[in-house]
Amino acid sequence: MNLKKGLFERKSEPFRVFHQDEHAARDLSVQLSSILPTLYRTRPIVFVCIGTDRSTGDSLGPLVGSLLSEQAIGIFHVYGTLDDPIHAVNLEEKLHEIKSRHLNAFIIGIDACLGRLKSVGSIQLCDGPLKPGAGVNKELPEVGNVHLTGIVNVSGFMEFFVLQNTRLNLVMKMAKTMVEAIVLAEEIIERRNAISIEKWREELH
Repeated sequence: MNLKKGLFERKSEPFRVFHQDEHAARDLSVQLSSILPTLYRTRPIVFVCIGTDRSTGDSLGPLVGSLLSEQAIGIFHVYGTLDDPIHAVNLEEKLHEIKSRHLNAFIIGIDACLGRLKSVGSIQLCDGPLKPGAGVNKELPEVGNVHLTGIVNVSGFMEFFVLQNTRLNLVMKMAKTMVEAIVLAEEIIERRNAISIEKWREELH
């Protein structure tokens, strides 16, 4: 759970959509696909979904992971589900496992966060690593080359209580939008990869 925004070093302004916007998933997929490697066979693309099902607000990550795992995604690797969550206790161990399995991986961290009232329900795609636990002064490893966060509730007062009382309905809707965007991004990358291979073949002749 990344409790407070602005605690990571931003190389550029985050891209933001609201989950209820008509074209939220499509717009997010275009942005996401533009930063993911086309040659995924030489640089694996890994989604690391952080959070726990013990808190409705903090369940966004593992919900995304579980929903993604149910999709027929072929080029992405997904870690962190409701069945096998990645959280503060096992994060370091899981990251070590992921990096040993996938050499030179491009990692996308996914987590819930709290923010301003007007931003609740928005999904952000940010450059640079996610810093889980930063809002509660926990020293946890940074996650990802880029990261996706969903603002699930308001920050500033009794954050853990706020997380526990976040509506699951909102979290589920945000998770579905994020998953739809990731699936669409995969389709874009596969098309781009096919075009790259075709051009390479043409150059050989």
